[in-house]
Order: sequence, then structure tokens, then C-alpha cells
Amino acid sequence: MLITRVLTALVLAPLMLACIYWLPETGFAAFIGAIVVLGAWEWANLAGFQRFTTRLGMALLTAAALGLLWWLQTRTTLTWLQLTLWSLLWWLFALVMVVRYPASQHWIQHRWVRLLMALPVLLPLWLGLNVLKGQPNANLVLTWLMLLVWGADIGAYFAGKAFGNRKLAPSVSPGKTWAGVYGGMATSVVLSAAMALIFLPGLSPVQWLLLLVISALVVAISVLGDLFESLLKRYRGIKDSSGLLPGHGGILDRIDSLCAATPMFCVLLLAVIL
Repeated sequence: MLITRVLTALVLAPLMLACIYWLPETGFAAFIGAIVVLGAWEWANLAGFQRFTTRLGMALLTAAALGLLWWLQTRTTLTWLQLTLWSLLWWLFALVMVVRYPASQHWIQHRWVRLLMALPVLLPLWLGLNVLKGQPNANLVLTWLMLLVWGADIGAYFAGKAFGNRKLAPSVSPGKTWAGVYGGMATSVVLSAAMALIFLPGLSPVQWLLLLVISALVVAISVLGDLFESLLKRYRGIKDSSGLLPGHGGILDRIDSLCAATPMFCVLLLAVIL
């Protein structure tokens, strides 16, 4: 299982980095859009809709929503920051659901409610990554975000295996532990420090502090993204969102942390720039 997981990651990570560095903004938007639409296809099943027509409809609805977002960004005064801040309010609500589960499961008892929850989860991911792609030093910034999320996942896996005994949220995801959270955060902070030493030499003490705070906050909310998908899978009674990625489950199982981390990363980055 671990070997399959590693081999799949060795394909996915370079593919993502290649798209970050080589694709122009429009191509990158299309690539991330394809990932989000596939995630929406899986989300329909996660919500309890197994019919092909319903899942296809959800994928098409998401694609249309992405097109609308693209239009809003180019033709209206609605800013990406407004949309991103609304998404962070959604994640605050998701935190309440995770903390209160199973008492909060009455909020998600209707399939259509669970289905529409995909929109505040998936759309800000697409929007945020495209905003970052348009920033100065976009490749470095996007690589930093990916390393934060990937580092947290890797660190959590091995720290949880080695030291995990205190459960993080047993009613939502019995396999996740506090040791995994600490291990993932430590791994990501170390990766952030290594990137800064290589690409951003000469940072002041205040800049170093901001770097570490951003890293820790992004990793913390990435855990929430993972837990929220676990909550829906537990309610639905399934282990993975699909079997598309050997050793990893489905698309949603790979991007759940990134869905929560991206809006937070965008807001914190803007705060630092300003």
C-alpha cells in the first residue's frame, strides 16, 4: 500500500509542478478547472447521488460556475478577495460541524445540502490558485503552497504511524492523531525555512516570523479540509471518494487539504504584501 502510494505521488507531484512552471495562466486555469470538475463528479457520489446523470450534472454545474467566476473576474468589480473571505467563513462553519460531529449530522442529512457544499469547497480552490498564478514570483509562491500541503501530509503520515496514540477527531476520522498534526506542521515549517534560505536570503527577523506563522496557519486549516471530507465520507459510509488514484483514493482525497489551505494562503499572502 505504501509503495503504491509513493509511486502515485511520484507521478502526481512532478505533473503539478510542471503545470505550475510551464503552463501560461489560461492553460493553468484550464488544468486546475479539470481537476475541480473531476472533484465535483466525485462529490456527487460523496453526497449520496450515484446515478450517472446526476453526477454528470454536478460536473457540468461546476464547470459553468467556473466560467461564471472567470467572467466576474474580468467584467465586474467583484474581487477575488471578497470571494475568498466568504470561503473562509464557510470553513469556520465547517470547523463547527467537525467539532460537533456526530451532533451536527442533522445539518447534512439532506443529499442536496451535501451536494451544494461542494461549491464553497471547490470553487475557491480554483479561484485562489489562479490568483496566485497571476502574482509576481507566481511559480515560487505556488510551489511554496504545494510544499506546505504535501509536507503536512507526509509528515502527518509518518509521525502518526510512529507516535500517534491521542486521537484528533475520533468520531470523524479515527486514524488521525495529534502527533500527525504536529509532525505535519513541523515538516511544512522546515520546508518553508529551507525554501526561504535558498530563494529568499536575507530575511529580517520579522519576515522570518511571518513566514513561520503563515506556514503554521495554512497547515492548520489544511487539516480541517481533510477532516471535513472525512466527515462526509463517514456519514456516507465510504472509505475513499473514488479509486481513481492508486494508493490515494480519488481526486477529492488528494485535494481536500488544498481546498481549505488555498483561501487562507491567499489572504495571508495579501496581508504580508500590503
